[in-house]
Amino acid sequence: MTLTKRKLGTQGLTVSAIGLGCMGMSQAYGPADEAESIATLHRAIELGCNFLDTAEVYGPFANEELLGRALKGRREEVVIATKFGFRIEGGKMVRSERDSRPEHIRQAVEGSLGRLGTHYIDLLYQHRIDPAVPIEEVAGTVADLVSQGKVRFFGLSEAGVANIRRAHAVHPVSVLQSEYSLWERNLEADVIPVLRELGIGLVPFSPLGRGFLTGEVKRAEDYPEGDFRRNDPRYQGSNYDANVRAAHTVRDIAAAAHAKPGQIALAWLLHKGADIVPIPGTKRRQYLEENVAAASLQLDATQMQALDDALAPGKISGQRYGATMMAMVDR
Repeated sequence: MTLTKRKLGTQGLTVSAIGLGCMGMSQAYGPADEAESIATLHRAIELGCNFLDTAEVYGPFANEELLGRALKGRREEVVIATKFGFRIEGGKMVRSERDSRPEHIRQAVEGSLGRLGTHYIDLLYQHRIDPAVPIEEVAGTVADLVSQGKVRFFGLSEAGVANIRRAHAVHPVSVLQSEYSLWERNLEADVIPVLRELGIGLVPFSPLGRGFLTGEVKRAEDYPEGDFRRNDPRYQGSNYDANVRAAHTVRDIAAAAHAKPGQIALAWLLHKGADIVPIPGTKRRQYLEENVAAASLQLDATQMQALDDALAPGKISGQRYGATMMAMVDR
């Protein structure tokens, strides 16, 4: 199948209905095979999955470099999103240190352009709100980069309502990227209504609950060193048991539809609005193909309600991040 397209924001950004999160090809989910990662990127293009998500901090730098190698000669076939906003020194991220000073943004963009082997970035996100830099300065700097042709569209990641409004007043925000899935519904009360009021698209990351909603999960301690899930509160102890019970409805609906649980989770997101484009991450062609196939699934109102109820916020156990990472979420 070839994916249909969706519009994000009102500035002209059009992408595939499902994107590809590339972070896991370089970090967080254990070792990756570069040949398979590149084959996965090429297969994504074949399937019409042209919306690729990366960041300077993934690696750091290694993920953008990987995309640069994989996309050589194919740049015009894809929409590349990358991010700035963390301090990186000596090739390592300085833990929890944010940096969105205008001079750093410009430096980060030059670095990303070089590593990606391109003259422009389709979608540039501020990775996390920097409390030391007014969002108006950030938006103004990105606006300058847009006017220079180095960036096409402006996005925010994990931003709250106040900063979304303030940024958008300076330069149009096309996209908010934030965690949103069946088991993480924190955006529904206030953020999503504001996005729709302002005409901003939503790109959910971790739409499969970091793998939990695929049905193929293990306890935190059963993952190898270097895998993010070892430290994920929702994979630990009694939280894990409670969340397995909550996710049972996803498996039941998947079985009835002759689909994978992860496909049901993605279909649920796609049914939540035409302004939503999830970016499930994978480093393998098999899972990419499964994810893309989710776009063809139809869920009726009864199924949607059953999923909404089974994984309502009060039924999910544990924070989505540890304390350090939660402190960087602008809520």
